[in-house]
Amino acid sequence: MPDISNPLIVQSDRTMLLQVDNEKFEDCRSQVSRFAELEKSPEHIHTYRITPLSLWNAASSKMSADEIIAALNEYSKYPVPKNIENEIKEQISRYGKVRLVREDDGSLYIASDEKPFLNEIAHHRNVQPYIEEVEDGRILVNKDYRGHIKQALIRIGYPVQDLAGYDEGVAYSFNLRPTTLSGRDFIMRDYQRQSVEVFHAGGSREGGSGVIVLPCGAGKTIVGIGVMQIVGAQTLILVTNTLSIRQWKNEILDKTTIPEEDIGEYSGEKKEIKPITIATYNIITHRKKKGGEFTHFNLFSANNWGLIVYDEVHLLPAPVFRMTSELQAKRRLGLTATLVREDGLEEDVFSLIGPKKYDVPWKELEKQSWIANAKCIEIRVDMDEELRMKYSLSDDREKYRLASENPGKLDVIERVLEEHGRHNVLIIGQYLNQLEEISKHFDFPIITGKTPLLERERLYSAFRNGEITCLIVSRVANFSIDLPDASVAIQVSGTFGSRQEEAQRLGRVLRPKEDQNMAFFYSVVSRDTTEERFGQNRQLFLTEQGYEYQIYTFEQFKEMAGRARETILQK
Repeated sequence: MPDISNPLIVQSDRTMLLQVDNEKFEDCRSQVSRFAELEKSPEHIHTYRITPLSLWNAASSKMSADEIIAALNEYSKYPVPKNIENEIKEQISRYGKVRLVREDDGSLYIASDEKPFLNEIAHHRNVQPYIEEVEDGRILVNKDYRGHIKQALIRIGYPVQDLAGYDEGVAYSFNLRPTTLSGRDFIMRDYQRQSVEVFHAGGSREGGSGVIVLPCGAGKTIVGIGVMQIVGAQTLILVTNTLSIRQWKNEILDKTTIPEEDIGEYSGEKKEIKPITIATYNIITHRKKKGGEFTHFNLFSANNWGLIVYDEVHLLPAPVFRMTSELQAKRRLGLTATLVREDGLEEDVFSLIGPKKYDVPWKELEKQSWIANAKCIEIRVDMDEELRMKYSLSDDREKYRLASENPGKLDVIERVLEEHGRHNVLIIGQYLNQLEEISKHFDFPIITGKTPLLERERLYSAFRNGEITCLIVSRVANFSIDLPDASVAIQVSGTFGSRQEEAQRLGRVLRPKEDQNMAFFYSVVSRDTTEERFGQNRQLFLTEQGYEYQIYTFEQFKEMAGRARETILQK
């Protein structure tokens, strides 16, 4: 029941204000984040918004309207507005109200128990191009446009539940190893096994397509392997870069009975098609000229795949969405640490890859020690007078670059290294000139997009083995890089407030540690600049996951003088 001591205010415009300094904040946040999107997260009040898509994702993960309304009533200071209750009931009821079903003869139909919905759909101009015939109680649609019809329906407010089933693909069975090749015992963690089972749904038509959301370091690759094993079919895996291909391949060899000769690499360097084929998004979207045909689109039909895995699905290029719209008869698994897309195509992920099937809050896995306990700190450093003058006369893009490359950040890096020691430290940035200057100043090795693949692998291996204790990396290290021993990350520049980038960079230090299981994530920004403003947007992601963001000026940080680590931990 509403209680003035509660932390939540639910407003009639679908926004919710959550009071941070409240003993029920943590419990309320964990509930609200299941069905609402975080919009702002300053120090004292966080703003969430209930949207149709956030409610449809909640419905797809079996959350009912009654559960959502009960959670709002439990934590709200004031009575929940009736229009919000009605909106929740309406949107939750829409998921599954319209179904896509397939008859034994292969015919594809839109079906619903409510004829007015079917009538409205049949006469909508966005849907009509895909309709072949309107029958009593169902609509016959062109089976070649299964993905297109799902996109059209979600855009007019009807998230279709796809129950049309899947092609089984060519069978391919293998087992998980009880002991890895490196000699360690191997068993899937409870949440990994649960996510596999929820996705597969016993092989029924309710399973087989969707997105699993897990933190970096929580073993999304293991989940992918588990799904491959339970589906038991030849699989195409799409990843962000060539290094990710090698890491997926190493994990598969280490933890399954799949022989190396059955794993193919399809990239700029090799064009192998095997029962298990791993390809990059870049090669899939390659064209000889702008506007031309996609050179390697035939990969999707090269084998009768039973499963397609989309790693880092929040980065899926738009052309791959178009390709995926024609692959709806294949089982599709999306893996990601965040559903946030900077291009706003979350609806396409929902309709073409599938709805969110499983999500574990980062802080929950942290409490169970499956990922490191992370502390997030922002240090704000001043510009000198000459740079400030140049900054004031520049356009917005140049201002951001000048703020990012502020030479004063070298002193901050030096102080952070003094506080933590020069061991297991990653320095991450966006601008190559800045990173090369840091490399020269500290004599640390650097990896950029220009670094040859073999040299990258050598440096990453040396870092993992402790031969290199501090490594500088550009944006190439944002994705799918396995650096389990990194315990301190220093972010010196980033991509215009990208929340997805923040997820990946934090993930570089989240893999569990053997000792105190503690990680530190520093962001160094120029004070009173556009960089500071963009940084507030990146903080949204951390707040979504339950992390507090400690902010210090460089002067305040220096005053800690050898006590920074302890002070941060105490807070």
